[in-house]
Amino acid sequence: MVDLSVNLAGMQMDNPIVPASGTFGFGKEFKDYYDINILGSFSFKGTTKDARFGNPTPRIAECKNGMINAVGLQNPGVHHVIEHELFEMKEYFSKKVIANVSGFSVDDYAYTCELLDKEEQVGILEVNVSCPNVHGGGMSFGTQPEAAAEVTRAVKKVTTKPVFIKLSPNVTDIVAIAKACEDAGADGICLINTLLGMRIDIKRRQPVIANKMGGFSGDAVFPVAVRMVYQVAKACDIPVMGCGGVSCAKDVIEMMMAGATAVQVGAANLINPYACKDIIEALPKECEKLGITKISDIIGVVD
Repeated sequence: MVDLSVNLAGMQMDNPIVPASGTFGFGKEFKDYYDINILGSFSFKGTTKDARFGNPTPRIAECKNGMINAVGLQNPGVHHVIEHELFEMKEYFSKKVIANVSGFSVDDYAYTCELLDKEEQVGILEVNVSCPNVHGGGMSFGTQPEAAAEVTRAVKKVTTKPVFIKLSPNVTDIVAIAKACEDAGADGICLINTLLGMRIDIKRRQPVIANKMGGFSGDAVFPVAVRMVYQVAKACDIPVMGCGGVSCAKDVIEMMMAGATAVQVGAANLINPYACKDIIEALPKECEKLGITKISDIIGVVD
């Protein structure tokens, strides 16, 4: 029997599978498809200090082997999330969740994280400094080591739970930014967020989505994600959550061999609501084929 358990910065998980923020909501839509308590955890919808309507529509564009989205961090705001979403979540999810937080200033990040840090259900804070779909925030904090470190320090000052910084792949040196976050006190790194992409409607001679550009995700970004997970895991002494183009059990194993302790599944959830369930069920057999008896043993085995 294969042991799928992992320990992510002190949070013990039955398996390494985590639906990524923005693709799983608060779990409500998926709980009617299967018992989501089989998940290792899940990262809930990106939350900001204040409620956001998001970007104008259309927000989604299909691509070969992927998709582009520019939702723009639509969410009801942290106070509503605490009073309603987390309160209701107790009824259908019994494990600790990962709280994904975005902001438009350092103070925004600190304010939202400080509130969520007090919530019993929250096991890890995932600080998103990498959203390419909003103006004046998000990715602007994740493209410079100094800015990412400033957010990290501010959040760590007001929290007690593990803080993972979610980084953007739209940079020239991912290791420098990850190291800056580690030096500033981050307990882990999550990568990658979406690549910046664009589609054009050749009949209208206009961008497909109203925001013009958006986050490119799906199968096509997987090799980029594996490369960045490998680089950061080798350079840093804190755990990595791998994310980007994961759609099957073999992808999970590959990402973990590159250095990920846990693996997030994103766009695949939008194609197949059973994606995470299918991966969890397939993992033991794929591990057995490779002679893996304890999945945590393969973390970062590639030199």
